[in-house]
Amino acid sequence: MKGLTAGIAVAVLSPLLLAGTAMMLASSSEAVQSTGALSDCLGDVDIDAVSKQVTAILDGASDKDVHVEGLTLPKEQIPNAQTIVATGISLHVPVRGQIVAIATAMQESRLRNLNSGDRDSLGLFQQRPSQGWGTAQQIRDPVYASEQFYQHLLKIKGWQQLTVTQAAQAVQASGYPDAYAQWEGLATALQSAIAATFPNAGKDTDGTGHGAGATGCPPPADGSGYGRIPEGSVPKGYKIPLDTDPKARKAIEWAMFQLGTLYQWGGSCTDSHGPDPMGRCDCSSLMQQAYAHAGITLTRTTYTQVSEGKAVSPSQLRPGDLIFARGTAARPEHVGMFLGAGLVIEAPRTTKPVRITPLKDWAILAVRRVV
Repeated sequence: MKGLTAGIAVAVLSPLLLAGTAMMLASSSEAVQSTGALSDCLGDVDIDAVSKQVTAILDGASDKDVHVEGLTLPKEQIPNAQTIVATGISLHVPVRGQIVAIATAMQESRLRNLNSGDRDSLGLFQQRPSQGWGTAQQIRDPVYASEQFYQHLLKIKGWQQLTVTQAAQAVQASGYPDAYAQWEGLATALQSAIAATFPNAGKDTDGTGHGAGATGCPPPADGSGYGRIPEGSVPKGYKIPLDTDPKARKAIEWAMFQLGTLYQWGGSCTDSHGPDPMGRCDCSSLMQQAYAHAGITLTRTTYTQVSEGKAVSPSQLRPGDLIFARGTAARPEHVGMFLGAGLVIEAPRTTKPVRITPLKDWAILAVRRVV
């Protein structure tokens, strides 16, 4: 596999050879133009603008003529990003993993193949020979360094359910674990623009069994891809995942029927649409009644529900899992139900309705699986 990856690197990654690789690459200009429809996936990053600049660099433009916000040396940085994407494609790493890798390299080295760093850190990902990443010479090889990053990432169970910054941190064990998030938009834009120059790159899968090339967007593992979710509504495009446990599906469907009903502290959640406020839901009664309609008995309060079922790692979330927040792990003050696709349903607090929120808004203290 190393030989295959190295072959891709030699054939398509050297800026000096790009002009003569028509059989390997579509015209950079033509290929990257097709990515403009992906702009809705990228938040504040303008993929059209990034694509044009990536095209210019791949076609031999100088740094003076190219500007990508976040890249100070695009002539060096974009080819390094291309190495990361090419290596990922050759190893059949899902698009999401390629984005994690680029975001990591942006944070660790600003996508530069550095000769030094903290202690003995080197290269694109600031990997350390003393920590078993390879020899200094190996780590300075961008293809080798990319392979090593992907191999470590793919060993993390449930990595595709993590946010980009959580996945990166699981590999890197950085002293600044939240720093990777700032590069997700740029990393997504770079991956999309670069992957468009590789034949058949769109046939890669996103790890869920569906082609990532259909939309070019990674799955919204933390729910951020849905944008602002109006309170009491179901985000456009959300469906309960097909592989959801049947009892969890019933609980989710019942909970979603309560969307838009007002929170009531101490409410029983037995008639949330009725005239009696005490028939409405609070966070724990919503969980209790949802699972009661699926034939599963839960205790009444958040404090006791945190002991129901079995403990689950946040990286292993499944639809129907109870997610606990606020307070402490032993005595949490809030609970919601994971819906899959990075979404959670909750009865939040007084004056607020039962609603769906993105997982990124949850500081998870504990997860319990009751089915």
